[in-house]
Amino acid sequence: MGIESLVVFILVGAVAGWLAGMIVKGFGYGLLGNIVVGIIGAFIAGMVFPSVGLSLGTGIVAAIIHSTIGAVILLFLIKLVKNN
Repeated sequence: MGIESLVVFILVGAVAGWLAGMIVKGFGYGLLGNIVVGIIGAFIAGMVFPSVGLSLGTGIVAAIIHSTIGAVILLFLIKLVKNN
């Protein structure tokens, strides 16, 4: 993985984590936390989407949407666990 790919990977994770934090109210993890949430969200969506036959295409916008949906799922699960 080149340095450019790593920077894009981190930026997509940060944007996805921030968007997911805005969608799921009450969650703000800061810059590093948003990056981690976005990257884990991308991993979750990467496992879930092919299982249901869903594909968003390619490109940075699709990667951000993909990661954001996965991050929202992650934050929702965290919220469920914290409330119980």
